[in-house]
Amino acid sequence: MDLVAFRSALLAWYDAEARDLPWRVRPAARRAGVRPDPYAVWLSEVMLQQTTVPHATPYWQAFLQRWPTVADLAAAEDAEVMAAWAGLGYYARARNLLRCARAVAGEHEGALPDSYDRLRALPGLGDYTAAAVAAIAFDQPATVVDGNVERVVARVFATPAPLPRAKPELKRLAAALADRTRPGDWAQATMDLGAVICRPRAPLCGRCPVRAFCAGRAGGAPEAYPRKAPKRERPRRYGAVYVLTRGGETALVRRPGHGLLGGMLGLPTTEWRDRAWSLDEAVAAAPTAAHWREAGRVEHLFTHFALSLLVLRAEGDADAAWTRDLSVLPSVFLKAARAGEGALL
Repeated sequence: MDLVAFRSALLAWYDAEARDLPWRVRPAARRAGVRPDPYAVWLSEVMLQQTTVPHATPYWQAFLQRWPTVADLAAAEDAEVMAAWAGLGYYARARNLLRCARAVAGEHEGALPDSYDRLRALPGLGDYTAAAVAAIAFDQPATVVDGNVERVVARVFATPAPLPRAKPELKRLAAALADRTRPGDWAQATMDLGAVICRPRAPLCGRCPVRAFCAGRAGGAPEAYPRKAPKRERPRRYGAVYVLTRGGETALVRRPGHGLLGGMLGLPTTEWRDRAWSLDEAVAAAPTAAHWREAGRVEHLFTHFALSLLVLRAEGDADAAWTRDLSVLPSVFLKAARAGEGALL
């Protein structure tokens, strides 16, 4: 492959077609000396893991308005940050965000380090995020490989190995392709290419600036890449969840600080086990005495398992955190709360 031609074609496309993103400094502005806010870049990258740009953007804006600097975020209460994160999912990201912010505030005078190695040494900041911040915020050479970049590289080289086994090879190939003269623009160009042109389905090959170099396209089946290993069926767990209300308020509890949904406000639940809960069992395990009635079931998919919850509904009182604002709930509990409300209709 003519790497010079490949890099030139992709960067020329990015110069003309770069997406407008609120945390991005466009290529012309970067050439003029404008530099991104590392905190804003870091925050965007953490939020965009497992989340789309349209969904993440209002959260990013709200976080920056509420906590405009790393020091502000580091000083925030865990519960406040977790509540503001509700709806973004993968809540370990929020806990890691706080861990990292507090390390930056305490050990780096509130400024994110400007190299991959120093970023990677921060608690709660993984390989991908360290590389992305180093490249995009500080224009340092770093191999940035997200799902979009994996897809581009797998198609360009028609990589035969399936994911996730192919990940080390795709990262090696991505490093070989990378332009080292414009690291920040290159990282964003490859991500934009995957998001806008080299889409998972129906890729726009006719508009691709590097189509002449793509082995997947030459073979007639670019959508076959990256190869995927057969999915294993998710195990299923079962639980009961309790919607206790009084005068328009709903009773919430704070979940333990570790584990799934750690530190979040949620509805009271039983343990989640591998067999279904009967109504009698669930009533017997209720957190407070009340006239509990079945209000349906809700299903939710986590990364590693599927969850089926029996929803119980009652009016009553308890020692709990009472709220009228259910938007603070993670989506699994929001589903259950709505099912409980629906039982009143």
